Amino acid sequence: MTGKVGVGFGVMILKDNKVLLGKRHEDPEKADSLLNGAGTWTMPGGKLDFGESFEQGAVREVLEETGIKIKNTSVICINNDIVETAHFITIGLLCTDFEGSPEVMEPDEITEWGWFDLEDLPSPLYFPSEKVLNNYLKKKFYISD
Repeated sequence: MTGKVGVGFGVMILKDNKVLLGKRHEDPEKADSLLNGAGTWTMPGGKLDFGESFEQGAVREVLEETGIKIKNTSVICINNDIVETAHFITIGLLCTDFEGSPEVMEPDEITEWGWFDLEDLPSPLYFPSEKVLNNYLKKKFYISD
């Protein structure tokens, strides 16, 4: 298989030991994921645009998806996410400083947002988001597959 490797990111927004996760649309055409995420719970994020920093991309995507204005993000991990049809390097960012409450801004992609205790996460999780959460909980920057 040949193709390009993409760069994406997931933003782990934490409040009172709870993480913000959104439910991806059940319809794969609407879930908007090359990594097969229909019906899964995901953190806000997306693809990095040409010329933007990880932090700029995170601010843009979180605002577009949730209406939340994030501040002071930090890169916490990097993961290698591969499925049969796509390959992404996923940058995990952490944010605990933000303004606003989550709203469904793109209902064709994400149908709801919720806060979940790190010890009681919903299922199924979008695998790139699950990997970022595992990195955070294990205090690891990179975990090989």
